[in-house]
Amino acid sequence: MTLDINFIKKFEDNFSYNVSLSNYSWFNLGGKAEYFFKAKNQKQLIEFLREAKKKNLKITILGAGSNTLFRDNGVKGAVIKLGNEFSYTKLVNKNILDVGAATLDRKVANYAKENNLENLEFLSCIPGSVGGAIIMNSGCYENDISKVLLSIQAIDKKKLSVIEIKKEDIKFSYRGTSLSDDLIIISAKLKGVEGVKERIEKKQSYYIEKKKSSQPSQVKTCGSTFKNISEDEKAWKLIKEAGCEDYRVGDAMISQKHCNFFVNNGNAKSADIENLINKVKKKVQEKTGVDLELEIKIVGEK
Repeated sequence: MTLDINFIKKFEDNFSYNVSLSNYSWFNLGGKAEYFFKAKNQKQLIEFLREAKKKNLKITILGAGSNTLFRDNGVKGAVIKLGNEFSYTKLVNKNILDVGAATLDRKVANYAKENNLENLEFLSCIPGSVGGAIIMNSGCYENDISKVLLSIQAIDKKKLSVIEIKKEDIKFSYRGTSLSDDLIIISAKLKGVEGVKERIEKKQSYYIEKKKSSQPSQVKTCGSTFKNISEDEKAWKLIKEAGCEDYRVGDAMISQKHCNFFVNNGNAKSADIENLINKVKKKVQEKTGVDLELEIKIVGEK
C-alpha cells in the first residue's frame, strides 16, 4: 500500500518505511515492516489509528519482541510500537502500582522491591513488557499476572476510545485471556502486598537463580516455544519423550539446557525456526498423541 504525503508528514518524526524487524525480536530474525510507527503518547496513537482506519491499513502491535517470531517475508501494513511515555511505574497507593504497557516486567519487579511491595517478584523472570504479559497471562513459579492485576486501560482500535477494564471482567486462562484483538493495552494497575525489602530481595534472587539454572541465557531465543499441557504435563517432557531434543533445521536448534527453548544459533532464518517448530510438533503428536500449542507468536507474510 502506498500512503499519501499528508499522512506521512503528519507522523514523520515517528514514522519509517521498510524497517528491519530482526532488531525487534529476541530471535534477531525477521523481514521488514512495510511501515513502522513508534507512538509518542496516547493522543498521537489514537490519531494514527484514526488515519490508518481511513486508509484500511493493517495494524500489528509490537511489544518487547520477547515471544515473537517475525517471518522472513516481513509484515504488511504498519507495525506499531509504544514509545517512552508508555514506559513508567508509579506508586498510586501504599500497595498499588500504575504501570505503562511498555514497561519491562523486570523493571516493575525492581520498582516494587524498592517500594517494599511483595508478590511481584516473579515479574523479574518474565521477559518482555507489561502489555504483552497481560495479554498472555504470563507467569512462572506458580504465579501469573492475573493474580496481581486490578485493571487495565486500553484503546479500542475500532471505536478509537480509551476504556478501563476491571480484572473481574477479563477471563484468564493458562497463557491467555478473553481480551479482544481490537484492544491495545496502554497501562495497568497492579496490586502488591506491603512487605520487608530484605525478604523481597531474597525471594527475587531465588527466582532469578532458579531461572538461570534451568533456562538458557545469553542466546537468541524467545522463551518457551510451546505451552505446557497442564501443571503436571510439561511441553519439554513431551519433546524429550518424542526424541526431538537434538533436532535442528539449518541454524535453528533446540537448547541443550531446556528443550522447549528454540534457538537461533547465529545464522538461522525465521523459516528455519518455523520448520523446526512444525517438525517437533508433528513428531510429538505421532509419539504421544498430544497436539502442542504455540506459546510464541508467529507474525508476518508466509
